[in-house]
Amino acid sequence: MKLYSTNNKDNIVDFEEAIFNSLPQDKGLYMPLEIPRMSDSFIQNMKDLSFQEIAFDIAKAFLKDTIPADELMQIIFEAINFKAPVVELADETFALELFHGPSLAFKDFGARFMSRIMGYFIEQGEKKLDVLVATSGDTGGAVALGFLRVSNTRVTILYPKGKVSPIQELQLTTNAENIRAIEIDGTFDDCQKLVKQAFIDPELNEKYRLTSANSINIARLIPQTFYYFNAYAQLLKRGVSEVIFSVPSGNFGNIGAGILAWKMGLPVKQFIAATNMNDTVPLFLETGNYIPKASIQTYSNAMDVGDPSNWVRIMQMFGGSREELKKIIIGYKYTDEQTLDAIKQLYKENNYVVCPHTAVAWLGVNEYKKSNPDETARYVFLSTAHPCKFPEIFPEEIAAEIKIPSQVRDLEGKQKQVASLAADYAGFKDYLLTAI
Repeated sequence: MKLYSTNNKDNIVDFEEAIFNSLPQDKGLYMPLEIPRMSDSFIQNMKDLSFQEIAFDIAKAFLKDTIPADELMQIIFEAINFKAPVVELADETFALELFHGPSLAFKDFGARFMSRIMGYFIEQGEKKLDVLVATSGDTGGAVALGFLRVSNTRVTILYPKGKVSPIQELQLTTNAENIRAIEIDGTFDDCQKLVKQAFIDPELNEKYRLTSANSINIARLIPQTFYYFNAYAQLLKRGVSEVIFSVPSGNFGNIGAGILAWKMGLPVKQFIAATNMNDTVPLFLETGNYIPKASIQTYSNAMDVGDPSNWVRIMQMFGGSREELKKIIIGYKYTDEQTLDAIKQLYKENNYVVCPHTAVAWLGVNEYKKSNPDETARYVFLSTAHPCKFPEIFPEEIAAEIKIPSQVRDLEGKQKQVASLAADYAGFKDYLLTAI
């Protein structure tokens, strides 16, 4: 598998180099030189395959002979060992539940796949792998559990102080061993900027073997295509063949994976990019002006991103053409008040409790339906996190209905271990150079 930098198409590397040097020195992002196309027969016969079998065939199409088939099969079956069911709420609308993994968020798919892929390539005696990750909530928890106790690795998680939920913070700060956490006095965008600066710092790269576990790493993006194909396979069993996906979008890795799946041949009629008030992309789709801005704190905190890293990848898949992109992606934005109203309405009408990010995606479905009536299409909104991670959001009546998974109960009483830093690169670099 060969990949190129979005800033220089002549900068071509193999897969191993791309995952370990996740951010090219030219500050672009890696993209596949060729996007494989799955056969029509594979897509129509997916309904007869297991989730793991679907994932293996897609991964093999990407990686070709990079990893032997038996080794890749083992990685897939170990990493994707939990379900991602499509749950029907109404005749036309389904929730794709992506929160059944260890950290209770969709980030588990990418983090677990990536950690095991890296583990395959790391050889004994090599320099320790230092994984840097910025998180607005769920990425850090998934990466922490994905890499916990993986030999010859160390993970450093940066998160914005006071801007993640209490449960998310416990998932970030109570692992110890080879996982360490830093709360940054700033926004997610500040955290992401610090990580990106570290990757192009010659002194740090000389001392450490740095890599990223954010969705800027292509090894995070590829496995996220798996659940789009698997969702379609589940709908095929119900006789559904025309699908519209609504994706809660922050750093735009999730919907980027969906677009990648579509480019691979997955039959999707429309993608809805549903955001909170961090609306850089919906405004771009509407006006043609892409204007990054400081992120705004909202109930759907994992989407509080003012300058989405993965947007450049999406633009690359459309040759930079906004007009072509608008044929398949439409963007909507929603306030916290609308998000809370959606949570209440879903509970009242369907007895179904969703996290605030999922509520934003459901709002996208409803808005699209009103302006684009279609009796043949079916709508799938991505449910990206378990509602138990956001207890402070819900009215008492709804909160009482949330079942607390065992992995959350296990966090109670654990001691946080966290460093505190300003949103200052000099201080962050000093920490990396001096902390044990």
